[in-house]
Amino acid sequence: MSAHRAQSAESAHDAHVADQVGRLLAATLERSPVSLDQLADVARVRPPQLTALLDALEAHGLVAVDAEAGEVRPGPAALRFARSDRGISELIELARPSMRRLAAESGETANLIMPRTEGTEAIAQIDGSHLLGATNWVGRPLGLHTTAAGKVFLAFGSADLPNGELEALTPNTITDRAQLDDELDAVRERGYATLSDELELGLSAVAAPVRESGGEVVAVLCVSGATLRLTPQRLELLGRVAVEQANEISVRLGHEPV
Repeated sequence: MSAHRAQSAESAHDAHVADQVGRLLAATLERSPVSLDQLADVARVRPPQLTALLDALEAHGLVAVDAEAGEVRPGPAALRFARSDRGISELIELARPSMRRLAAESGETANLIMPRTEGTEAIAQIDGSHLLGATNWVGRPLGLHTTAAGKVFLAFGSADLPNGELEALTPNTITDRAQLDDELDAVRERGYATLSDELELGLSAVAAPVRESGGEVVAVLCVSGATLRLTPQRLELLGRVAVEQANEISVRLGHEPV
């Protein structure tokens, strides 16, 4: 074999391996967790080759392999990027068109909210057209059961929430755990959460989940305003609009809403 042909064969092999690695990483980030059998089909590799490729990706923190369960998840490096300032900035840019639409259609303040260790935090905001209720929520740490966004995270779960007991319930919000559980069941059933006069008298809100490609709730799209405008009927209407726009963001993140 000539040197030229040998070099061409080597280049073709390298390109093939790079394609296999790309397929493995893309499948892991899109559907987490993904089974080893599914990955073998996606990358079109045999088990020994699959193991070698996954070992290399795992060594760089791009995937995490659970050999016992036969599953693969995004690794610490991929998760760090998703939760980094750069990852959050990209999430905000993807969400901004839907936030603008929600604020325009409702006339109220729209926020993109993420889970934090002790609750939730707004990371972006589009103001509504009303002066009453136009508060800047960005950067303010808020609780879980006292906010519509927090109820969404509690109802659907989030990897960023603590695994311990729920924060202490206060008499002015949820009277007992059973009542909270009933409310979270209702959130799961209708697909969005509402809040009226719980965080603060005169403030109401509705929130819907934003999901990444694997289906995990990574953020919440929320609209809030004065209770005198956001009647129960109005909240129900805005709930459907919030779900619609949250789904638009989820689609941009690679998720396919049911």
